[in-house]
Amino acid sequence: MMILGKLPPFFLSCLLLTIIFIVFILCSPNPFNPVSKSDLHQTLALPNSTSHGDDDDEILKCDLFKGEWVPDLHGSLYTNWSCSTIPTSKNCFHHGRKDTEFLKWRWKPHQCQLPRFDPKTFLEFVQGKKLGFIGDSVARNHMDSLLCLLSMIETPVDHYKDSEDRQRVWYFPGHDFTLMILWTKFLVDGEERVINGSSSGIFDLHLHKIDKKWTTDLPVLDYIIISDAHWFFRTIYLHNDTGVVGCVYCDHPNVTDFGVGFALRMAFRLALNHINRCRECKARVTLVRTFSPAHFENGAWDTGGRCNRTSPLSEREIKLTSNEWELRSLQMEEIEKANIEGNKKGTKFAALDVTRAMLMRPDGHPGEFWGNKWMDGYNDCVHWCLPGPIDAWNDFLFEVLRRKIT
Repeated sequence: MMILGKLPPFFLSCLLLTIIFIVFILCSPNPFNPVSKSDLHQTLALPNSTSHGDDDDEILKCDLFKGEWVPDLHGSLYTNWSCSTIPTSKNCFHHGRKDTEFLKWRWKPHQCQLPRFDPKTFLEFVQGKKLGFIGDSVARNHMDSLLCLLSMIETPVDHYKDSEDRQRVWYFPGHDFTLMILWTKFLVDGEERVINGSSSGIFDLHLHKIDKKWTTDLPVLDYIIISDAHWFFRTIYLHNDTGVVGCVYCDHPNVTDFGVGFALRMAFRLALNHINRCRECKARVTLVRTFSPAHFENGAWDTGGRCNRTSPLSEREIKLTSNEWELRSLQMEEIEKANIEGNKKGTKFAALDVTRAMLMRPDGHPGEFWGNKWMDGYNDCVHWCLPGPIDAWNDFLFEVLRRKIT
């Protein structure tokens, strides 16, 4: 002890570090063994990974859609560099978005941990199956998000693209899995009026006729994710088999304006009834993705509205009495009606109830960073950046599928 006391502080510190290192070597099993990718994956795995273990009962009883966004330093599983299939209009970083904090949040239900999407496990789950998104460009947005995540495990084959890049089919040969988007504006039959050779922005919707653009491929699908809404915010004349019965935003003295909600409800009712009564269809589960809110502030899309926030809202900052919530509620009612009939026929319906979570994410839209040279000066506050908050929809998707299949 006398000798240690006479040593200069520098040498004493070195001696202590040496002793600590020797203890580490003696006590650590194989400290210099290289770490495999699988070991590293398990080491870095989040506590809410897809392996549920003893938490299964808690997860199955939990309301996944009531919760809040909590900080998550892990961020996105992919980047706009690692995913080559991101449409340019959703590639916000490519078009100059600088902030990245909006990626560092995850959805946390109040009562449980929502497992983070595991692309490898998902591909094993859907092996040999076909999954189709039915809906508009926001449905396509969701499919592109899922495509980026699955491409981390296997590079898909671009199997089909129509001339407008609306109908797309991707195939994962290693898992014999097909992913597709069946694009439709209204779910039901509709067409835009042409006046003097130009598009008018006025639509005629036939609430008694299904849009055959998406029903043709319906029989091949094992899983369906159906959604729609944003095209209904236009001037629309509503028809049944006897003629015009009402309108949306028409301001016509002799025609009753029933509002967006009525038209959307009737479209979903016809679509879900069609799925329920499709004799040649084999779909095991149909999921209805509820309304995805826009976040225009200080104006509408065509009057200077913007969405330039950089962080989520809290649960107390959103309004569950908004028009968005009303549309979500009527969709939930139609799902319940479809389930009643489906239970008699062995078909299953469930909700991807994203509305509450996405009301809190005004920071996740492309805004000005969408690169549309034909609409310069307009902001996209409807769709979602990739990567971005929309990726959480796949956390919901896999967990809801698990619940309905197992």
